[in-house]
Amino acid sequence: MTITFITGANKSLGFETARRLRDLGHTVLIGARDPERGRAAAERLGAGARFVLIDVADDASVARAAADVQAHEGHIDVLVNNAGIIGAHGSADQLTGPDALDILNTNVAGIVRVTHAFLPLLRRSARPAVVNVTSGMGSFALTHDPERVESSVVAPLYTASKSAVTMLTTQYARALPDIRFNAADPGYTATDFNGHSGHQTVQEGTDAIVALATEGPEAGTGRFIDRFGPVRW
Repeated sequence: MTITFITGANKSLGFETARRLRDLGHTVLIGARDPERGRAAAERLGAGARFVLIDVADDASVARAAADVQAHEGHIDVLVNNAGIIGAHGSADQLTGPDALDILNTNVAGIVRVTHAFLPLLRRSARPAVVNVTSGMGSFALTHDPERVESSVVAPLYTASKSAVTMLTTQYARALPDIRFNAADPGYTATDFNGHSGHQTVQEGTDAIVALATEGPEAGTGRFIDRFGPVRW
């Protein structure tokens, strides 16, 4: 049975990913920083789901989460780095260094922390895979295409963090060829991030994540896709 650990899995894209993978036969580990919401999410899914407390912005919390999984499951097959924050909402001329450090600490360093801590658990799998949830808003090509909604968004720190996530994914793929690393763009999906203004459902928004989490090793590594296929970057 495939064991999948998902960060930020108590709501929205993370929870829908967990639900879909559970329905496909995965054992899903619901990673969340809020104990009440995390436990409630795992209880909603029922059999095949377990809550694991994790704050991706905290080294000690990530280490404890990896130790928890080591003690209970002993390994994981798929890691979905989904947790992220939107960060400061101020205008570009009001952004500060602490604002940048805050969002990068969660969205980028958080992936590094979790990946580092869970690598030993992944390497016990016959088919280890990491899926990093990024965004087309971190794509130079899409944010300069007037026909794409990404070109209408001005969010310097969030978009920069997602561009970093995509590059981080390709670099991990090159550096660690024994594990598949791929990046998924959910697309403009109705979630708390955008006040549920997105035109896609959460199921559509998780299509790329689920595809990367369930495909075989022959599909490749170092890719950036959305629900329609490869994304220009």
